[in-house]
Amino acid sequence: MKILIQRVKTAACIVDGCTTGAIGAGLLLFVSFNKADTPELLPKMARKVAHLRIFEDAEGKMNLSLKDTNPQVLSIPQFTLEAKTKKGHRPSFTEAMPPDKATEYYETFNAYLEKEGISVETGAFQAHMDIKLTNDGPVTIILERTNAHD
Repeated sequence: MKILIQRVKTAACIVDGCTTGAIGAGLLLFVSFNKADTPELLPKMARKVAHLRIFEDAEGKMNLSLKDTNPQVLSIPQFTLEAKTKKGHRPSFTEAMPPDKATEYYETFNAYLEKEGISVETGAFQAHMDIKLTNDGPVTIILERTNAHD
């Protein structure tokens, strides 16, 4: 499982001219699943996102998490993070989780974020999405785990 995290001032997902999710200050998450990922990984990654200290405190140090500051999350399904690019010039997505199972994992991951007390807006699975954002920092972090014990 991979999550590309961007700290944002604002972010929105638009599909066919309609906004599916929009947030003010918070985190924009691009979430992908590998076909080897297991369900045990989902609560661990949600907890990691909720407690990741990437917001500034009064002294300007990154010491605060979503749990401390209560910003929002815009969660976007992003299977292309699973691209393999070692050979050739065309990315291979053979390691990405099949769409039906990935949809289930994505929805479950978002539910775990909500159980952490995080307000979650979402993109649209298997849709062409226009993502608008104002980066804050910029602060961009990649979380990657291959199993729940990793």
